[in-house]
Amino acid sequence: MPGRARSSERWGWHRLDHEWAARIVAQAGIRPGELVLDIGAGEGALTAPLIRAGARVVAVELHPARAERLRHRFPEVTVVHADAASLRLPGRPFRVVASPPYGITAGLLGLLLAPGSRLVAADLVLQRAVVRKHASRRTRGFRVSMGAPVPRRAFRPPPQVDSAVLVVRRR
Repeated sequence: MPGRARSSERWGWHRLDHEWAARIVAQAGIRPGELVLDIGAGEGALTAPLIRAGARVVAVELHPARAERLRHRFPEVTVVHADAASLRLPGRPFRVVASPPYGITAGLLGLLLAPGSRLVAADLVLQRAVVRKHASRRTRGFRVSMGAPVPRRAFRPPPQVDSAVLVVRRR
């Protein structure tokens, strides 16, 4: 366990609790057959309830060992070992339900909301201050709002900041 803690700290990784993950997926209103990207999938906290909701899941994970564990745990999921910054988005309508690393928030939002993106909806667990900032801005083609708060205790180890869900819906 000590080696695992050091690895989590080095990568800045905070595991989302399974109960909180299930709540986030339920609030997202995923329908069977929808294509959903789980960016920063980690060990699959959100992936599992997405599968149960009937989504066609693409799990994106940068950490090589976690990507490999995802492949073994979820053979029905497409696992992409990649940096979200270099991710090619699907050419067909898709959704995102994710708890991405906080450090990639700006780049990820820029990618998802870029002209030509086929994003239909996103539910992203981000720093609460970032969610407030983006929820107060007008975004062309999308409604952006603050969703449910996600307390620090919803993560292991708990992060130093509060979190919330950024809800993005195409107009």
